[in-house]
Amino acid sequence: MLIETHAHLDYPDFANDFEDVLRRATEAGVTRIITIGTSVESSRRAVDLAGKYPNVFAVIGVHPTYAAEAEDDVITPLRDLAKNARVVALGEAGLDYHHLPSVEAAKQKKVQVFARALQGETEEEIEARIHDGAYKARQASLFQQQLDLAVELGLNVVIHQRDAWDDTLEMMKPYADKLRGIFHCFGGTLEEANEVLALDHLVSFTGIVTFKNGAAVREVAARVPLWKFMVETDCPYLAPVPFRGKRCEPWHTRLVAESIAAAREMPLQEVAEATTETAEKFFRFKRV
Repeated sequence: MLIETHAHLDYPDFANDFEDVLRRATEAGVTRIITIGTSVESSRRAVDLAGKYPNVFAVIGVHPTYAAEAEDDVITPLRDLAKNARVVALGEAGLDYHHLPSVEAAKQKKVQVFARALQGETEEEIEARIHDGAYKARQASLFQQQLDLAVELGLNVVIHQRDAWDDTLEMMKPYADKLRGIFHCFGGTLEEANEVLALDHLVSFTGIVTFKNGAAVREVAARVPLWKFMVETDCPYLAPVPFRGKRCEPWHTRLVAESIAAAREMPLQEVAEATTETAEKFFRFKRV
């Protein structure tokens, strides 16, 4: 028995064969699926799906990359959605500096952010840096609001972090002993994993552990304490070997667990039992 702890079932990728997707998951031993909201509307869809299918549960929140377009008040609708007993956590919330305005502008060759004139920063560079600061501040505000809401509601949080490690940990420190976070799609070092665990948070691994270039993450998954991690797919993204380049599905959680079991040199059942128990405690299915 496995729990797929991070899927995006509301995405259009699954619209044409949704029932088959759930059936394949069940046949593979993936008995519960947690579908994750990335915006208020996505969260509503997640709750709707959780209400229709007994093996689907919802996590509601606003992804950091939606910060610029998110409504001024996302907390009121999220608080209302959280009244539904099928909601088992907040998220995915966090910080993502991978697509800063300056980086995107540089890619489009509109602003040469990293070019340095002899006399110092150009006006374009200064403007790009200001936009970066505003974007980061908007993400931080959105993250903090969701952390506060999680404390208010007594829920844990699914954390999205990309290229913002130090800032993410710093923002979560004031919430120690108030909530726990799961750092989903973990791809960091063992030292970083230990930082997370030391704060009583958890990590979760995706199909990256099956990749040829995923050896470092696979090694981390082999060395993290058995009761401190979960398994997920982040579907429809990150399909594991041998399905790379294709749509990822919840049943692929089994392939993730199998890869970790092999790396840890232990039976799949032990990994399944431990990750399932960890997920049950974290997501507090007892609300349902």
